[in-house]
Amino acid sequence: MIYYFWRPKIKELEGLLIILVIVVFIQIFYYLFFFARLSAHNSSAAVHDIQPVSVVICARNEASLLEKNLTAILEQNYPHFEVVVVNDNSNDDTQLLLMSMAKKYPHLIIRRLVQHSKSMKGKKYPLTIGIRAATHECILVTDADCMPSSKMWIHHMAGMLTDKKEIVLGYAPYKKYKSFLNKFIRYETFMTALQYFSYALSGLTYMGTGRNMGYRKSLFFHHNAFQKYPHLLSGDDDLLINEAATAKNVSVQIDKDSFIYSEPKKNWDEYWAQKQRHVSTSVYYKLKHQSLLFLFSVSHLLFYSFIILVLFFTNYQLQALILFVTRFIIQAGLLLPLMKKLGEGDLFWYFPVMDIMFSFYYLKLLPGVIQTKSAVWK
Repeated sequence: MIYYFWRPKIKELEGLLIILVIVVFIQIFYYLFFFARLSAHNSSAAVHDIQPVSVVICARNEASLLEKNLTAILEQNYPHFEVVVVNDNSNDDTQLLLMSMAKKYPHLIIRRLVQHSKSMKGKKYPLTIGIRAATHECILVTDADCMPSSKMWIHHMAGMLTDKKEIVLGYAPYKKYKSFLNKFIRYETFMTALQYFSYALSGLTYMGTGRNMGYRKSLFFHHNAFQKYPHLLSGDDDLLINEAATAKNVSVQIDKDSFIYSEPKKNWDEYWAQKQRHVSTSVYYKLKHQSLLFLFSVSHLLFYSFIILVLFFTNYQLQALILFVTRFIIQAGLLLPLMKKLGEGDLFWYFPVMDIMFSFYYLKLLPGVIQTKSAVWK
């Protein structure tokens, strides 16, 4: 029926194929030029000298999560570290729990906030207080709902920080459950990490995740990035990195003992709300980073759109199939070892379906990019 009303000319048909060729070329370029770098990256061999470390965690009404996860951080196999927990206006048992744990763990430092900041939203103010209270120059940040994959987390993350490498980006996957939502969340987390790790290795660092990253205390206060966007709920992690990162001062840590695991959302509504809040900061990225992300996401969406157009409305089905298979082989050849490397090997069998969904996932997140509605942290 559609073809009956729209009978494109030969030049229009050729134009569809040409656009598809361009889109496939862009996609292949991203995989071979950027993402292949992560496949070749070996962070285990790069761990350097032992240095004193301050781990900073902000918590609001998360006593149950701290009780579950904090011990694993306090009992890290590392010779010299402290854990600074900022109790951000909690009205549950957070303070009592922390005071009780401090008796057993003298390297637990507690900072309690009893008033909300009028100038900063989200975690920016409590995180600033925590970093200011930190004794050491090497700062690692994570969240109350996070569990390190091993007792060597601090060792692997802090070992990547040197005089020249002032920022370290780590991987923060979500725990595995038997649901399609869980698989999609983990796939999205993997694809996001694939991009920010690969771009960082290319000298184009644009973000990190506040669940697992580190930086020098002096770097944090030198850039004072939170003062530029105090009205934003998010941005305590990605906007800081976007501001402070250079082509040479960032390291990437993907050893499995350096991972930090979190609990994923259990329903789609909560997940979309979380993602729209996260992407709301992307409009404040540097233009080169916005362009890099935009080109990949748009080319991904256009790939499937034009594959359908060429297959059903032209006589270039063979050419379209060749382009589809070429992209698929390159994509699969890179994603399989990378998924295994990041502990997500079981997702490989779902990736053809996930890849199609992910191409239209960008459209779903578009409202989060353009809206400025206020939200509340915790």
